[in-house]
Amino acid sequence: MKEIIKYDDFAKLDLVVGKILFADKVPNTDKLIKIIVDLGNEERQIVSGIADFYSAQDLVGKQIIVLKNLESRKFKGLESQGMLLAADLEGRPVLLTPEEELPPGSPVK
Repeated sequence: MKEIIKYDDFAKLDLVVGKILFADKVPNTDKLIKIIVDLGNEERQIVSGIADFYSAQDLVGKQIIVLKNLESRKFKGLESQGMLLAADLEGRPVLLTPEEELPPGSPVK
């Protein structure tokens, strides 16, 4: 089990619903996919290592949960401006998605 945190620590996370508008495998990589996600009031680029488990074309149109206020990071020269959330099922990522269609940018509480 990880360290217990206070509610104030959890409240710092800006989790929102995003809708994937575009996805493409990053050239010369095995695992990376670049996605463009609609967060309601803006679009962001996220680079994720899920290409072994999801095809780019299957991601387009999906709603996902995004950690919006994560510090940007570069992967293979591409800036990732957030993180998509996934559960781990025996080493396989399973994207967290809302149960019903929600407006992009809807806060997760």
